[in-house]
Amino acid sequence: MTTEELTSNVLLALEEIRPFLNSDGGDITLVSIEDDKHVKVRLEGACTSCSVNQMTLKAGVETTIKKFAPQIETVVNIA
Repeated sequence: MTTEELTSNVLLALEEIRPFLNSDGGDITLVSIEDDKHVKVRLEGACTSCSVNQMTLKAGVETTIKKFAPQIETVVNIA
């Protein structure tokens, strides 16, 4: 998978997640993809102060991104 395809797939994954985050007053933005393995995102809106945002990041965001781009190893939130 090329870097462009990888970026496109990660963005597709974020589009799949976005409605769920939006329904709780939050959002997510792709910050970067490093070494085609490590994704940095920024949780926004209500997600920044949500007490379960780390669970959302791991269970929701990371799982969905890995479904679209299996070579991704880590997903981290950049505040």
